[in-house]
Amino acid sequence: MLAQQLVNGLLLGATYALFALGFTLTFGVLRVINLTYGFYFTAGAFIAWYLTRGGTGLALALPAAAIGSGIIAVILDALLLTRLRRARADELASLMVTLGAVLALYAAMTALLGPDIRRLPQSVLGSGALVLGPVRVTQAQLLILGAVTVLAGGLVWLVRFSRLGLGIRAVAENPDAAGLMGIDAARIAVLVSFLSGALAGAGGVLIGLAFNAIQPYMGEQMMLRGFVVVILGGLGDIFGAMLAGLLLGVVEVLTAAYLASGFKEAVAFALLVLVLWTRPAGLFGRPPPRRA
Repeated sequence: MLAQQLVNGLLLGATYALFALGFTLTFGVLRVINLTYGFYFTAGAFIAWYLTRGGTGLALALPAAAIGSGIIAVILDALLLTRLRRARADELASLMVTLGAVLALYAAMTALLGPDIRRLPQSVLGSGALVLGPVRVTQAQLLILGAVTVLAGGLVWLVRFSRLGLGIRAVAENPDAAGLMGIDAARIAVLVSFLSGALAGAGGVLIGLAFNAIQPYMGEQMMLRGFVVVILGGLGDIFGAMLAGLLLGVVEVLTAAYLASGFKEAVAFALLVLVLWTRPAGLFGRPPPRRA
């Protein structure tokens, strides 16, 4: 029983980590709190639902949903946040602008598509499972594990070991100095917006696959967990977000299994408060240096 719950928690946490990676990347590089990020999550899930309903396999629907969400992210970033970056507005300005935008986007999607829950076709989910002793892993869970591994590994490689990643890290450290070194900060901002939107969209598909429930406000629910993961892991820390996502998934699953499902959100936020009391920079973040 415990082994099965730990596996379920790690797989759920892997999806949380994937969702939080894009949010962490956006804040760490662009220094904006973008609440429309939850809408990209919902958009990816609906794109995949629409494609699979038309007969497209998940192997094509997942990357298509990620790309579509990335394009939506670039468009919304250009409309909402580019002017704020040029004016060097603080994080509160981006928070308020994107809060109003995401509420309007959720309302528009609900008006167009209705509030009903959609489900992926049964043929997409598969009925087989891998059984290893007391642990049973479904095909959907294996797909989630594989997709998260590939996407998270690809992001880490891009940021840490590629020339483009060097430019991303330079802009994150000091946009003005990066510009003096010939790095196009505007191009980096577009790329980061696309990557974050693609990661959110892929996360929406995987959560939709895990729970087989897709509805317009699913991104709003996920944003709460995204905030918990990002703060637990340390703002702007990619590896911290990955580890914190896994931790949150395990905590939620164990809480639902051994206490009650209604307590899992309360336990998650109690963990958040405890961490902020003891380590304000997060479990894996570094506190800012003191200045004289």
